[in-house]
Amino acid sequence: MSSLVLQSDFGLDDGAVSAMYGVAVGVDPALRIHDVTHNIPPYDIWEGSYRLAQVLTYWPEGTVFVSVVDPGVGTERLSIVARTSTGHYVVTPDNGTLTHLEAIFGIDEIREIDETRNRRPGSEESYTFHGRDIYAFTGARLASGATSFEAVGPSVDRAALVRLPANPPEREGDQVRGIIDTHDVRYGSLWTSIPRTLFRELGIAHGDRVTVRIHHHGSVVHAAQLTYAHSFAAVEVGESLLYVNSLDRMAIAINRGHYAHAFSLGSGSSWRVTLEAAR
Repeated sequence: MSSLVLQSDFGLDDGAVSAMYGVAVGVDPALRIHDVTHNIPPYDIWEGSYRLAQVLTYWPEGTVFVSVVDPGVGTERLSIVARTSTGHYVVTPDNGTLTHLEAIFGIDEIREIDETRNRRPGSEESYTFHGRDIYAFTGARLASGATSFEAVGPSVDRAALVRLPANPPEREGDQVRGIIDTHDVRYGSLWTSIPRTLFRELGIAHGDRVTVRIHHHGSVVHAAQLTYAHSFAAVEVGESLLYVNSLDRMAIAINRGHYAHAFSLGSGSSWRVTLEAAR
């Protein structure tokens, strides 16, 4: 039996998440059920995509994730299960939720959920809570071994997968470019898509100064020179820094401050960032 890990934008103010737990336990009372988060901002598929990538490989191979950020519930969008190249499974609507997992880890195979076999009995006329009736139910069956990945439903061409728009990080001359993927929610750091390995190609050492420019819809909205540091303690309280975050990507922060709030900066594919050695 594998663990079942749930994520949604439902919050914890009502019984939606509890209902998903109940359906899963009804499939198998011995299931181990855990959470990524249920505080994804409402309808924010991009954020849901990123948070899956943040945690995926810290869970054992075979773990089943259920991610429900589904503003298109009741439409023709597909319900799918993906097997990642790391050997994990993700049950989700096909609406872009797999964007970061595919880009960072790879996806080997996708199957459409056959709802005639993988749907909570008695829910056939319910069209607004697929997180409970289809995704939690299918995820629990998969994690408990009541069904196999192959039995979930027919294979789907990976080329047809819905992807959110995102430019891959790149180097051009003495500069590396990426996007602000997300914020460190509580502390306001800007987590970029630029891998440490790409940044290292610039030859910048710890203690060196780095010029950061942030563009929004093509215009520079913020620029600064920061110290490239091992950690927050390497700079004074209130001082900004560039560092490598827990996902081995470059991040920007203020020691004991909130960078995103301080400079009114957002996240997503429209927020571009460039890094280069300060001159």
